[in-house]
Amino acid sequence: MGIAAERKALVTGGASGFGLDVARRLERAGARVAVLDVDAERVRAAAGELGDGALGVTADVRSVAAMRAAVDEVVAAFGGLDTVVVSAGVFHMSPLAEIGEDDWDRVLDVNLKGAFTTAQAAMPALRASGRGRLVTIGSDAGKRGFPLQLAYTASKFGLVGLTESVAAEVAADGVTVNCVCPVGCPTTGMGQAVLRRKLATGDRTEDEILRAAAATNPVGRNATEADVGAAVLYFVSDEAAFLTGVALDVDGGAKLGAVPGVQ
Repeated sequence: MGIAAERKALVTGGASGFGLDVARRLERAGARVAVLDVDAERVRAAAGELGDGALGVTADVRSVAAMRAAVDEVVAAFGGLDTVVVSAGVFHMSPLAEIGEDDWDRVLDVNLKGAFTTAQAAMPALRASGRGRLVTIGSDAGKRGFPLQLAYTASKFGLVGLTESVAAEVAADGVTVNCVCPVGCPTTGMGQAVLRRKLATGDRTEDEILRAAAATNPVGRNATEADVGAAVLYFVSDEAAFLTGVALDVDGGAKLGAVPGVQ
């Protein structure tokens, strides 16, 4: 795919999970990459892995001031910014009656407000580049509700709406804005949290749980970080220049042929 070697990219949540996979792919494609995360130690490790051309930025996406400073740092280091991937996110799982106000606020602040602060801070540079790309990492929980995931689901539904609205606003400026919506991936923080919950509340082994999850996908396997990273890079590529406002399912066809009441 046509990913220009001179692209200048910022990946939030880039020190682990989907974000780190995307950062690695961008670096291999020849882009200059900045990884941003709230965990300074992970940021140093990720930037070190990516090599001398990478930039590590420690910042909290919930802060407007912090994100503006982070974008300024990247623009100064790279001489501009034309690609942003919003991967910073947290997960919370509990019944409605047990969700604390702090739990709710943290999930919405990181997952939704964090996407807003990133888009707002980066948009002037993306517009100025003439070829801006903004890609958000959503979820299948941004398109259908799931029990015990109320705050997370609300944040991801909101993220799809934010993505579409920003896309409509900046399309004329040569900036595309799209969302990748993966099904649960066992190797991410969210996937591990769900797995731990299932192990604690049932009598199945880890292998049995993972096999059952894979069986819900017509392709017969669970999602990987690579599946999501490949979709993100497509949206960044030149071939995707006419796509904007898209919320792309990366779910192995999990929702196909679903019958209410049948697992």
